[in-house]
Amino acid sequence: MSGLVLKLSPKERVLINGAVVENGERRSRFSILTPDANILRLRDAIHPHEANTPVRRVCYAAQLVLSGDARPEDARLPLLRQIEELSRVFTDPDSHSHLSLATEAVLNDRFYQGLKALRALLPREDRLMAHAVQ
Repeated sequence: MSGLVLKLSPKERVLINGAVVENGERRSRFSILTPDANILRLRDAIHPHEANTPVRRVCYAAQLVLSGDARPEDARLPLLRQIEELSRVFTDPDSHSHLSLATEAVLNDRFYQGLKALRALLPREDRLMAHAVQ
């Protein structure tokens, strides 16, 4: 049986189904076997004031589901619309692949996988934004 493998640094915190869990003094690794568990590394969390670009806003919306601050059934349609909007900007095959994975994940209530696929677009967005400023 496969699942999500978390590798945590000492004192690293992770949100699991709404509960904050802090690792001990040593590095550790454990597997999450429950397929519908909501997991979010707090070091990867996007804070509300950081959700200031299109990709970051979509990531933040997905993150709200994982933190329990938004219900999946309320977030699904807006997330799908936002992902569709991103697909008009990110037209290269690799970005399209990430967006397709995100769409499929959201459709199947796998918001962690959707967030992971969307986060892969952050470096691309940063490059586009830096280029636009020049």
